[in-house]
Amino acid sequence: MIIKILTTFPEMFYSFLNSSIIKRAIAKNLVEVKLINLRDYTKDKHRRTDTPPIGGGAGLIMKCQPIYDALMANSNKDTLRIIMSPRGKVYNQKIAQDIVKNYKEVLICCGHYEGLDERIYKYFDLELSIGDYILTGGETASFVLIDSLSRLVDGVISKDSIVEETFSKDFIEYPQYTEPYDFNGDKVPDILYCGNHEAIKKYNLKKSLEYTLKYRPDLLKNHEFSKEEKKLLEEIEEQKMASWEIEAINKGKKFIKKD
Repeated sequence: MIIKILTTFPEMFYSFLNSSIIKRAIAKNLVEVKLINLRDYTKDKHRRTDTPPIGGGAGLIMKCQPIYDALMANSNKDTLRIIMSPRGKVYNQKIAQDIVKNYKEVLICCGHYEGLDERIYKYFDLELSIGDYILTGGETASFVLIDSLSRLVDGVISKDSIVEETFSKDFIEYPQYTEPYDFNGDKVPDILYCGNHEAIKKYNLKKSLEYTLKYRPDLLKNHEFSKEEKKLLEEIEEQKMASWEIEAINKGKKFIKKD
C-alpha cells in the first residue's frame, strides 16, 4: 500500500515512521509512506501556505492553491483522497478494513492552524475525524490512519493477530496474562492452564463478550449473536462458573501453576 501525506510539517513524521511495526512494514516494502511538503507547491514567495481569513477571525486558514496543486500532482483516479476534518465521519476499524480492501493508494491531507479554505473540500473523496477533541493539526490524526491501515496490509502482522484484535469482531479483546500465577493476590484464571485449547478458546470468547458488555455495549447494538454467543451471555448473566469450565479446570489441575 502507498500512503501519501500532504503536510506543512513533514518533520513531525520522522520518528513515527522509524519505529515499531511501521518501520518494519516500510523496510519490507509492504507499505510506502510518501511525505509531501505543501510548502513546495505554494506560489507565495515566502513559502506560506496560510493566510488570515476573509471577514476577520482568529488564527490563520490554509489556502486552496498549494493543497490543490499538491493533490493534483500526487494523486490519480485510483487514489483515495482523504482529508482530516472534525466534521468528518468518525474513523473506525470497519472503515480501515474497507480502505485496505479497496485501495492500493491513499492520500491524506493534514489541515493545520484554524482550518482550511472551505472550497478545497470538494476535491477529496472522504472526510475523516478520529474523535471529538481538538488537535494542533491533522498530522497527529493521520498517525492513527497510517498505523491502523498499515497493520491490515498482508504480511505486516500475522493474520491470527488481526482476527483476535479489539474491534475486529464487534467485541473488546479478551483479557490476557503473564507470569507469575499470583501477583499481589490476583491469580491467573486456572482455566488458562488446563491444556484444553477448545475450552480456553471458548473462555476467551466469553470474556470478550463480558468485557464488551461492561465497557463498550454500544458495539453490540447491531451484532447478530450466534447460538454459542447467546449461551455464553446466559452464563455471564448467571454470574457463576459453567459446568464446561469446571470440567476443563478439574481435568487440567496438574498443569496449574501455584508458584
